[in-house]
Formats: sequence, C-alpha cells, structure tokens
Amino acid sequence: MHINQIDTPAAVVDIDKLEANINRLQDYLDQHGVANRPHIKTHKIPEMAHMQLRAGAVGVTCQKLGEAEVMAQAGIRDIFLPYNILGETKLERLMHLTRRVQISVTADSEVTVRGLSQAARREGTTLPVLVEFDSGIGRCGTQSPQETAELAQIIAKSPGLHFGGLMTYPISAHVDAFVAETKSRLATAGLPVERISGGGSPCMWQVHEHPAITEHRAGTYVYGDRAMVKSGAMSLEQCAFTIIATVISRPTAERGILDSGSKTLSSDLQGLEGYGLILEYPEASIYQLNEEHAHVDFSPCPRKPDIGERVTVIPNHCCVANNLFNQIIGVRGEVVEVVWPVAARGLLQ
Repeated sequence: MHINQIDTPAAVVDIDKLEANINRLQDYLDQHGVANRPHIKTHKIPEMAHMQLRAGAVGVTCQKLGEAEVMAQAGIRDIFLPYNILGETKLERLMHLTRRVQISVTADSEVTVRGLSQAARREGTTLPVLVEFDSGIGRCGTQSPQETAELAQIIAKSPGLHFGGLMTYPISAHVDAFVAETKSRLATAGLPVERISGGGSPCMWQVHEHPAITEHRAGTYVYGDRAMVKSGAMSLEQCAFTIIATVISRPTAERGILDSGSKTLSSDLQGLEGYGLILEYPEASIYQLNEEHAHVDFSPCPRKPDIGERVTVIPNHCCVANNLFNQIIGVRGEVVEVVWPVAARGLLQ
C-alpha cells in the first residue's frame, strides 16, 4: 500500500528514522559505558521494544503494571517499573510478574516499602527495590540524601527485598551532589549502591556528564516530537512519528479545519505555540482543537491548502498522541511495510 492510500487521521512512523533513533542513542550510551533501559511508555509496542533490545538495550522500563504485563507476555525478560506500587491487587499482580520475568521497582516511602516487603515475603521471592529521589522536578522522590539513605537501609532490612540502588528523573545538575552524599552515607552503613538509574530524553546527550549514572531511561527519543526539537535533543528531520491528516473544510480564505482534533493530536501544548507543526505549511498555526477538528490559521502561508489535501503533522508530545491510536503504521519511503497494534495502549493500572 502507498502512503497516500492510508485513511486519515493516521499515526505513521518512518521505520528508517525509527531505527536510526534507536541506534543513535544506543551507540552513545555504549560509548560511555552506560546501560540503556528504554522506556516503552512512548510507543507501547512489543515489536519496537524488541528492536531496542536487539540494538543493545539491557531491558525495558514500563510505567504501569499493565504495560509490564504486555511486555512480559511478548517475551521481554528484564523489566524496570519505576512507580510506587500500592494496594493488594497491584501487589498481587506484581508478584505474578516476578514468576515470569526479572523485575525491579522503586519506592520513595516506608509505606510503599512495607507493602512490597509483605507481598514478596508471602510470595517467597526477593524483589529488587530502588529508592527514587527527587532531582528537582517536584514530583515523586525522597527529598534529601539523608532521607534517601535512611529509606535504602529500611529496604535492605525488609524481608523479601533487596536494595537495588537509586533512581531519579530527569538527570540534572542536582543529581551529582545528591548521589555523592547519599553514597557516602550508605558506605558508612556498609551498604553498596549497585545501580543508579537516570532518565529523560531531552537530557539524554548529557548522560556522560554525570559519571555516577549507570543506566539511562529514555522514551521519547524513539519517535521525536516538537518538544524534543525545542529542547535541542533532536532535529526536525530526525522525528519519526507523524500524524497524516486531511483538510476537510476551508470556511474562510485564511482558515482551515483538519480531521485530527484532540482525540488525535492530544491537547498537550508542552509550552509550544499551537498543537502541532504542519510540515507542508510550517507558518500555519493549529490554534484550537475540538474532539475531531483541528482549527488552523493559514493566513501567514504564501499558499493555502485545498479541501481534500493531505498534510503531515508533527505533534507536540508523541507519547500522548501514540496512546490515542489502536495501531501505528510503519512506512519505508512511501510504502507501508507494517501495521503495529499498540498493545499496551490505555493500560493505566
């Protein structure tokens, strides 16, 4: 099938660019002796995860248990789940996963550690648990090296648990001093730090500036989007993920409507102007979204599109846009090569 035969709106991935993105980061991390553990939350597709593993990744990162279950079912055997797991139902699912794969998790509170310990003890297994610390984003994580070291010691003393190291997102200037002090405190307690997991795609080319980091988790790098281009981590030409849309209306001489609203592009602005970049009309602005309509101001464009014309949009945030589709179409050049089901789509639990 030719790319022009794809019905719109459609999420399309350029396979050559996808492979280049996978290999580019893998080569960089290999060069600096850092393990690559890509985050599958971006694509949610087992086949793409296997592409990353074949390129040299040591395992994958999943954000939710549902994603981990899909990846385990697809034969992936080393999974990191850096998310606080709470509640008997989720803990039972986690223990089922330990029977099938090598899995490690994180915690940032004694409450979370207590639940993990009780579940692992009942299961008769030993679960690696890393301490998540806050590197400055103000989300999850322990707030000081002292608190981090204290929680690490609680993990080490908890039945069924093994202190697996430290984890943070994103890597930043705050990380190095934080890790150094935490390691010093743990060395005094006789507790080694075997793994320090950093994360983030916008900061992926700065990993070598943080010598304590032993592995890195990046997700968005595999596709690229407007936010990644804005960050300087990727170029527009490296973006592999696009939305093909159709101009379905031209109500005025300056305005157009695409068949790709918030259920296609998402409403994530990411601090950018408009809801996506139209490659054929880069001066245009997607200034408003309804569920199934994208409102576009074409007034700055020297040429305006006709009704029925197809356009290519790079979304602001590919992770969210990808999760809106049941399938992703892989193309080489202008030929459809594969259709990937988004197997872990919508698995929020």
